[in-house]
Amino acid sequence: MLHAPWDYLLKPFDAHQFPDIYTLTWVATLILLGTLVVLYNVRTKALHRHAPYLDMWEWLLWTGISLFGLVLVAAVFKFYLLVLLVILLTGLAVMVWVRFVRFPPVFEIYEQKMAKQRYFTRSKFAHPESTIRPKGARTGGSRPNAQRARANRGRRRR
Repeated sequence: MLHAPWDYLLKPFDAHQFPDIYTLTWVATLILLGTLVVLYNVRTKALHRHAPYLDMWEWLLWTGISLFGLVLVAAVFKFYLLVLLVILLTGLAVMVWVRFVRFPPVFEIYEQKMAKQRYFTRSKFAHPESTIRPKGARTGGSRPNAQRARANRGRRRR
């Protein structure tokens, strides 16, 4: 370290100025981007019936693509270290906000909705005979007669 720490903020982020963290940064960014895409695919397939969870993963995916894409651009085009740090802090803050602030109330409301659905389904089918159709409730009364007529036709031909 040849300069004061604040002097490095206005130096271009490249392999000559920051040899110890430059390669580590862009390699870690590529790995994290790949991991995010894999996690998105796995979790959305597992939660395909739960819209709030899909929404959260979509937010995380696009925030991650933006964040890691900008970090790669900053590394390739030698942005100042200050700009890179602003990109990193802002992107990570948005990801944390999405996961821990924006979606937990949505999940809570969704869980209450699912609990009500489970309760009403259980109460609807709680009586043993609730799934058995009463004899007078048949719809399309001509259907059994049509089946009998077909069966009688088959007997006459033999």
